[in-house]
Amino acid sequence: MEKNSKQRPPIPNTDLRNLDKLVGKWKISGDAKGQIEYKWADGGFFLIQDVNLEYGGKQIKGIEIIGHLQKIGEEPSREIWSRFYHFTEGLTLDYVYELVDNTLTIWFGKKDSNNFYSGTFNKDGNSFKGAWQWPGGGYKITGRKLPR
Repeated sequence: MEKNSKQRPPIPNTDLRNLDKLVGKWKISGDAKGQIEYKWADGGFFLIQDVNLEYGGKQIKGIEIIGHLQKIGEEPSREIWSRFYHFTEGLTLDYVYELVDNTLTIWFGKKDSNNFYSGTFNKDGNSFKGAWQWPGGGYKITGRKLPR
């Protein structure tokens, strides 16, 4: 690919910065227990979540890469997508993230699906409460940001 001197280097979509609230280590309690950590990948195009939880007697351990989908020569997707790599079950799971004000919504599979997480951060952003919901089930969790 020939480099055009007039090309600007790519920059991350500004809506990704809405997810800054997630960055850090979180202690998770409630129906699922354990720890998650969010951190920015080099370049700022992706947020990475490390997951180490227990839910329903099963270990949920893996990594999630969160950002816009973008193919060569195309514009980034409007939605913020993620793929979770479930280390203990070998699954790859897709989600759509949306953070508006203090409410985080994560849909499984596609936006507006009936399998989703909805949670609200407190005023200082150091804790949240929410629940995963799907037809016939769900679970509640609370998160508390751990000191650096």
